Order: sequence, then C-alpha cells, then structure tokens
Amino acid sequence: MAAESGRQFWKRSAKLPGSIQPVYGAQHPPLDSRLTKNFIKDRSKANVLPVKMAKATAAQVLENHSKMRVKPERTQPALSDVPTNCKVNKSSSEAQLSRMSEETCVRTPLQKQQSLPLRPVIPLVARISDQNASGAPPMTVREKTRLEKFRQLLSSHNTDLDELRKCSWPGVPREVRPVTWRLLSGYLPANMERRKLTLQRKREEYFGFIQQYYDSRNEEHHQDTYRQIHIDIPRTNPLIPLFQQPLVQEIFERILFIWAIRHPASGYVQGINDLVTPFFVVFLSEYVEEDVENFDVTNLSQDVLRSIEADSFWCMSKLLDGIQDNYTFAQPGIQKKVKALEELVSRIDEQVHNHFRKYEVEYLQFAFRWMNNLLMRELPLRCTIRLWDTYQSEPEGFSHFHLYVCAAFLIKWRKEILDEEDFQGLLMLLQNLPTIHWGNEEIGLLLAEAYRLKYMFADAPNHYRR
Repeated sequence: MAAESGRQFWKRSAKLPGSIQPVYGAQHPPLDSRLTKNFIKDRSKANVLPVKMAKATAAQVLENHSKMRVKPERTQPALSDVPTNCKVNKSSSEAQLSRMSEETCVRTPLQKQQSLPLRPVIPLVARISDQNASGAPPMTVREKTRLEKFRQLLSSHNTDLDELRKCSWPGVPREVRPVTWRLLSGYLPANMERRKLTLQRKREEYFGFIQQYYDSRNEEHHQDTYRQIHIDIPRTNPLIPLFQQPLVQEIFERILFIWAIRHPASGYVQGINDLVTPFFVVFLSEYVEEDVENFDVTNLSQDVLRSIEADSFWCMSKLLDGIQDNYTFAQPGIQKKVKALEELVSRIDEQVHNHFRKYEVEYLQFAFRWMNNLLMRELPLRCTIRLWDTYQSEPEGFSHFHLYVCAAFLIKWRKEILDEEDFQGLLMLLQNLPTIHWGNEEIGLLLAEAYRLKYMFADAPNHYRR
C-alpha cells in the first residue's frame, strides 16, 4: 500500500528527484523547464517497447544467425575477386584492421551515408597553434611573402599600425603573432625604441599589483570572488592538458583576481576566465616551437613565465576595457547585443527568425553564451586565435564586429536549424554546433560573410529595423 501511494505521489509531482530547476541570474540566461520536461517525457515514451515487436526482432536475429552458421562459405570471397594488392580477409576484425592499415584496399560500401566529408582528422584538443585544418603545407610561397611583410612592418622605427591592421585582418603568421597582438591591443607603442622600456615598466607594474593585492584574497570581502575564480579555473578548457597544470592555474588565478580587484564596477564574472586563454597560448608560443597543448611550463624559466603572465594580464585588460558593460551588474551590454542580433537576423533571414518564434526559442537562450564568451565555447581554440587576429584588426572588433560574426555564424547553420522541428531539438543543436573540424578556411568564410553584413547594415541601421 505504501509503495502504491509513493508511485502515485511521484506521478502527481512535477519535481523529480535530481531534476534541473530553472535558475535565474545575471551571469546565465534562464533555463527553460520545457527542456527537462520534454526530455523526461521522451524517455518515458521510448522505454515503452511493445513485447511482440521485441519477440519478433529476437526471432529474426536468431534465424539470421542460424543461416550464417549453416552457410558460412557465402561470406568468404573468391580469390579471383580479391584485389592483388590486398590480403584475403578471413574475419571481420581482420577486415577492419586491413582497411585501417592498407589504404590501397578497396573499401566495401558498409555505410549508406557519411556524415562528414573525407578530410584529415583533427583531434579535439590537438594542434592549438595550427591554423590549418585542411591539410595544406605549413608554409606556402604566399605565406612566406606575408611573413616577410609583417617582419618589415614590425622592424620599422615607427610601425604603421593602420597597415599592420590591414595585413592582420586575414590572419597573422604564428611567428610574429605575439608582438603583433601586443601592438594591435595598444599594450606596446608603435615606436621601436620605446617598446623594451614599456614592457619592462608594465611587467613590473603588474607584479607590484600582485604584492599589493594578492594576499587580500583571503580577506572576508574578497573571499567570494577568489572562491569563484578558484572554482572556474579547472573548468577552463578542461580537455587541454596545458590548462590543467597547477602552475598554469595559479597564473590564471592571479591574473583574474588582480583584474577583479582593479575593476570593482564589474568584479569577476564567469566567462572572463575563458578570455585569458588565447593571450596565454599566443605569448607562450613565443618561447615554444612545438604545439603547446601538452607542453610542461615548468621547463620555462621564472622570468619567462612572469613575462607571459604580465603580458596576458595587460592584453586581456585592454580587451575588457572595450566590453566591460558585458560584465557589470545585470550585464546590460550582453542584453543589448542579443537584442541587436535578433533584429539583425529578422532582416537577414526572416525564415530562420520565424522558425525560432514558431517553436518559442528565445535568442537569449543560446546567444547569451556567444556574447559572454565571444564564441569561445562554440569554436576550437585554434579558431578563436585566428578569429581574434581579425577582431584586433577591426575598429571595435570585440564590441561591434562580433555582432555580425554571430549573425553570420547563426545563418551558417540555417539548414540544420530549419530541419529541427521542436524546442528541445533546436536548443540542443544551437548549444552543440559541430565545429570541431573547423580551421582557417571556415573562419575565413565566416569573417567574409560577417564583413558583408557589416557593410550592408552597420551604416544603415534602418535596414534592420521593422
């Protein structure tokens, strides 16, 4: 009787043990309870399998298995049918190994369709600093010419920043990216003679902040800030070994805490921790020739690590100075940008916009993260670094041009969006877009489309107002 009453209680109750409840706050968009309700409903439906169908399926499997045992010779190909440069496959496991190890073998059509095009496989976290996902040679004649152009600009007595921005828009060569980013962010002066003294002064100033403020992290009025930073740091690119090293995490903690103390209007907000990583990787690459994702930073000298830390702090600070309203109370900058994105998409692609309205998808539910993290959660880190080459070359790249990149990014997936015909499916797609294989080519096309949209709409705001 007690068990029966318990079952009735859970049937009536809308709250299941362990279920996600809507959470509201300035740092995160509101969760929609329909996601969890639909998920539970779908699972309960999927578990109700007709017994007759299960029995019929089992009988069919047994029948097929018995036929295979009676006539095993039908699965064995004749020797005359086997290509001369391949082994005779005697088992399914050997067949798989042969297909993997011998590219000359004829591949049998085992799959009806292939979801991804044939291209070199790029692991999830491998080759952070590699801009190229298409398998092209690492350095072409054109790239060598561009690199020489950069070196001439950077070695001149007074670097022409306008020309440097123009050259950097389509991407900065890895070899000169660290000094180029320092110049484009405004951290370094254009005058060659002043750079060394400026670097020395700014690095000393940063570590003066460390001595002055960092011990206060244990004081009561700073404990909440430091605790949140301490929690978020291990979540920063958790699959990349570089960012899981204790020494790197200590560096990130100092950078974020000092920035929060010096910017009390916003303080630390979740998402700012992601913005350190591109700068850290770029400035680390100045001292590391190989790919950095597995590099042990304890192999670097203390002076080098201090330089990387200070430069990352100052460049991140320059970036955040232009978008600080994204992180003040209630994050009004993000709210405005998401609203602007909605208006822009309604004019660019009304079909996609109406599709969202039909299934009651709010832009804030997926675009909040795009604005808060500057698409870093949607793209591999190598793509973010390439994207930031252009952002730092564009006037107001992080605050203004990013809006058009988000619009182009959304329309890029219009076919997949229109194929989804329910609220849950749309949100699952928009929060897990398949960009893991993206490289220079895809980012270049995205930026070109974003520039086209900016050219059409930025100077004519009435074009995207209803």
